[in-house]
Amino acid sequence: MLIRKYPSVLIFLGILAAFTIAVTLMSQAYGTGAIPTSMVKTLGKTLCLALAALAMDLVWGYAGILSLGHMAFFALGGYMIGMWLMYARTGEIVAATLANAPIPPTPMELQQGITSQIFGVVGSSDLPLTWAFAGSLPMQLLLVLAVPGLFALVFGWLAFRSRVNGVYLSILTQAMTLALALWLFQNDSGFRGNNGLSGLQNIPGLGHVPQATLSVWFLWASALALGLAYLLASWLVAGKFGSVIRAIRDDEARVRFLGYSVEGYKLVIFTLTAMICAIAGALYYPQAGIINPAELAPIASIYLAVWVAIGGRGRLYGAVIGAVFVSLLSSWFTGGRAPDLNLGPFSVQWVNWWQVLLGLAFVCVTLFAPRGLSSVIDAITGLRHPNRRGQDLGPDLGALREQEAEA
Repeated sequence: MLIRKYPSVLIFLGILAAFTIAVTLMSQAYGTGAIPTSMVKTLGKTLCLALAALAMDLVWGYAGILSLGHMAFFALGGYMIGMWLMYARTGEIVAATLANAPIPPTPMELQQGITSQIFGVVGSSDLPLTWAFAGSLPMQLLLVLAVPGLFALVFGWLAFRSRVNGVYLSILTQAMTLALALWLFQNDSGFRGNNGLSGLQNIPGLGHVPQATLSVWFLWASALALGLAYLLASWLVAGKFGSVIRAIRDDEARVRFLGYSVEGYKLVIFTLTAMICAIAGALYYPQAGIINPAELAPIASIYLAVWVAIGGRGRLYGAVIGAVFVSLLSSWFTGGRAPDLNLGPFSVQWVNWWQVLLGLAFVCVTLFAPRGLSSVIDAITGLRHPNRRGQDLGPDLGALREQEAEA
C-alpha cells in the first residue's frame, strides 16, 4: 500500500543501498581503498545529518512548525551515547594501568580513577549524578531516546497548550537551545563544560579493530537508520496522521473547529522528530570523535532549516537531498579543497566565505525556487503544480496540496 502510493520510497531505499555497497567496496577496510577512511567517516556523518533533516522536514515541511532547536536534541543524543563511550573507554585505560599494582584495585578505586581522569580537567573528583548509568550501555541507549524525548515532550506541551505559533514558537525553540548550551558550558553542569566529551571514536571493547573498519560499520548503521526513518516518515505522511498534520500546517483554526486535537498532533510530531534527531546525533558523534556545547549553538538549528529549504520542504527526499548536498559542499569548501578565487586586489578564500555563499543560496531558493532542489526530481517525474486558475496555493507555496490530499 505504501509503495503503491509513494513509489519514490522504493527508489530512495534502492539508491541508499547502492550507495552504501559502493562505498563499502571502495573503502580501505573491505574494498579497493579508493575512498580513504576520513572520507568514509564524512559520508557516514552526512547520512546522520540527512536523518536529522528528514526529522526537520516532518516537523516543518509537513506540520508547519519551524523549530529552530532540533539540533539541541541531536546533540543530546550525542551526549548520552558519548557518556558511555568515554566512561567505558576510560575504565579500560584505568584498569590496564592499575593492573600492574601489587594489590588488585577495588571497584571503588577503579571508579575513583575513572572519575579523576574524566573530570579532573574541570577540577572535580566526584562522579555527577547525571553519569549514574554511564557504565551501562543498555541504559545509555535508552537515555538516547528518553532524555531528548522527555525534553521535547515537556517543552512542546507547555508551548502548544499555550497556543504559541509562528515566529514566536521559533524564537522559543531557539531560546531553549541557547539556554541548554549555556548550561552545558558551565563546569558544574556535569558534562565537562567547554571541554565536552572527547575520544568518542575509540569504541570500548573494540580497540583491536582499526578505524577503517569501524568507519564502515558506522556507515552501515547510519544508512540503516536513515532507511528505517524514511520508511516510518513515509508511512506517517501517507495515512490519516499525515493528512491531519498537513491540514494543521495549512489552516490550524479550521482543523481545531473540526474537532481534532491540534495540540496533541503537534506534540506527537514534535516529540517523535526530536527522538529521530537524537538517534542521528548518537550515530554522528562517535564518527566525529568529540562533542562540546558549541554543537548546540542556535546557528546549528538554523543550518538544519536551511538544508531542508534548499532541498525542498514538504518532500522527504528533498530534505535528504538538501542535507547531503550542503554537507558535502561544505566539506569541500571548508576543507581547503576549493581553490581561492583571485579577483585582482581582492581574493576570495572559500573557508571564510562559504557561509556567505550558503546564505545567498538560501535567499535565492526562497525567492525563486520555493520547492528547492527537489523541483528537479519533480520535473523529471512529471509532477506539476495543480492548475488553480490564479488561485493562491496557500501558506505553503512549496506544497502540491491537491496531490497530497489524494494521499
